[in-house]
Amino acid sequence: MLINLLRTVAIIILVMYALRILGRLFAPYMVRYVAKKAEKRFSEQYKQQARNQQQQRTKEGETTIDKMPNRKPSKDVGEYIDFEEVD
Repeated sequence: MLINLLRTVAIIILVMYALRILGRLFAPYMVRYVAKKAEKRFSEQYKQQARNQQQQRTKEGETTIDKMPNRKPSKDVGEYIDFEEVD
């Protein structure tokens, strides 16, 4: 029973060290892979955004109105107050 426990602990320790060594070997490749994927995704987003902006551009001097105001102008503007300087 004691031998089985020692064997199990030894196997766990060996697996931990093996994973640590493999992690050190393959970590640079994994980081490089993730960085390339992120770079590709960001460049695609940038290109798509640039395409959308190019389509939305208007000619120079052309005026566009995206949204008209909903409220009507109010004729009640309030009362006029004249201020005097006090010496």
